[in-house]
Amino acid sequence: MAAMLILALDVMDETKAMEIAEVTARHIQGIKVNYPLVLSCGIEIIEELSGVKPVIADFKIADIPYTSALIADLAFSHGASGIIVHGFAGSDTVSEVKRVADEYSGEVYTVTELSSRGGEEFMSRHAYEIVEIAKRAGVDGLIAPATRAERIREIRRRARNLKILCPGVIAQGGSVEEAIKSGADGIIVGRAIYSSSDPEREAERISRLVQTFLKKYK
Repeated sequence: MAAMLILALDVMDETKAMEIAEVTARHIQGIKVNYPLVLSCGIEIIEELSGVKPVIADFKIADIPYTSALIADLAFSHGASGIIVHGFAGSDTVSEVKRVADEYSGEVYTVTELSSRGGEEFMSRHAYEIVEIAKRAGVDGLIAPATRAERIREIRRRARNLKILCPGVIAQGGSVEEAIKSGADGIIVGRAIYSSSDPEREAERISRLVQTFLKKYK
């Protein structure tokens, strides 16, 4: 798949969420929703947004397999096309989320490490082990930090054909160019778009950057 621009829609108002999704739709390939939006508006917001673009439920699942399966089932049954699970929860949890995803023909992305500074405190030292867990579980892709391009490069080398989506660009200081150059298949952008005075124009600008660097490095 060509490099993707995923909108991280972390607003907490249903009307605003739908407006931003609709005006940016032609410039993005998917929408990532996290707890702020779902807890504010209800899980039905996934169904509404999935009518605009495919939705990845960024629930960063990190519980025992049974509970994790329940969370995954809720997300997929409400229209999610993909879901995000924490790799540090262990191979049994990742595999169970994958099992549920397969029932819905959905995708699973495993977090290797967070893009924030705290992601380096504990997760970075185990990120490559998490890549191996993800590969054994047969997930579709990984979440890797755009804030640390050198980590993307090594995760790319180890991940082989798994897709890599990278949050942390612009607002957190990560570079779109460096992420794609280092092996990212998708860029996840939130605040830079939804907090912009013109979300559509900003989404278009970033989309053009993604496509430019895709042609240059892929």
